Amino acid sequence: MTTEQPWRVPLADVAVDAELAEAALETVRSGWWSMGPRVEEFERAFADFCGARHAVAVASGTAALHLALLAAGCGPGDEVIVPSLNFVAAANVIVHTGGEPVFCDIVGPDELNLDPEDVESVVTPRTKAVVPLHYGGFPCAMDALGELAARHGLAVVEDAAHAPGATWRGRACGTLGLAGCFSFFANKNLPVGEGGMVVTGDDEVAARLRLLRSHGMTTVTWDRHRGHASSYDVVSAGFNYRLDEMRAAVGLVQLRRLPQENASRGRIAARYREALDGVNGLSLPFGRLGEERTSAHHLAVVLLPEGTERERVRSTLAERRIQTSVHYPPIHGFTRYRSAAARPLPITDAVASRLLTLPLFGGMSDDQVELVIEALLGAL
Repeated sequence: MTTEQPWRVPLADVAVDAELAEAALETVRSGWWSMGPRVEEFERAFADFCGARHAVAVASGTAALHLALLAAGCGPGDEVIVPSLNFVAAANVIVHTGGEPVFCDIVGPDELNLDPEDVESVVTPRTKAVVPLHYGGFPCAMDALGELAARHGLAVVEDAAHAPGATWRGRACGTLGLAGCFSFFANKNLPVGEGGMVVTGDDEVAARLRLLRSHGMTTVTWDRHRGHASSYDVVSAGFNYRLDEMRAAVGLVQLRRLPQENASRGRIAARYREALDGVNGLSLPFGRLGEERTSAHHLAVVLLPEGTERERVRSTLAERRIQTSVHYPPIHGFTRYRSAAARPLPITDAVASRLLTLPLFGGMSDDQVELVIEALLGAL
């Protein structure tokens, strides 16, 4: 689409107001831009929000996953189980630890999260960890995964990129395993542009995360600026995965707004379900959440009728200036990972061509929601 014809309904949108702008501007005026007091404040606030002992802010959700796997002890030769219906970063970070991703299937068309029974079937003596994705903000069946992991001595690293504010049996997603990883990318429920967070209840894991995110240095620049240290040692080959002060300042504002954002998304998702589920061959996954889970409603995903030409539907909606997407092309179909797909994933393959992601963000107007509904039904 051109700037002369912007989306009437974008896939995601960020509401920028005076409070957000002032938070960023105040940080710029402070003169301290790299990781410092606002990052520390953001970490404390996010840990409190999740009910976690530690929160470690990082540069992206991808960095969060990478550091969490390293802190969990993943390394060369290890296998890490991950759903293929996922963003490719989840597999890439496993490779960057020296490990090997092992792709698992999803439960079914109504439950797009990984299948614990399929996870169990691929555990080997080389398996080190499992990385469940709370797809679209809908929590995985974490009891079954936790029991499985305990039996086999596996680390559970939650990919909670879609799930800030989602809960499983009253506990926050991200706090149900060894570590939980969040993304603050611009289209997420808590957007700051680029950024992420790892939460954990393990003191040693938290210390490892903090060390690795800043070059393996024993002190950071903010410590030395405040006179808390005058030098440093390097005890590990770490990374520059730090979050900066401007994004942390924006994150603090967005965190306060997150419950309202999630509630607004939930109302819009409910309207989509009411108008579309079971109509013209459409279906909406996660229709039977049960009382044990609450969703963050990051994505509004529909399954098109079997045999539908998805790109024709997307083009028809684009002509109405409605943006759509696909979450996700399964990782095992990408050239880089085809050799790793040594086992069939029949359910993932069956739904992959039918997935369509509709616009969903807290600031959507009723007129925008109804336009999407009308346009999609008319495109079938």
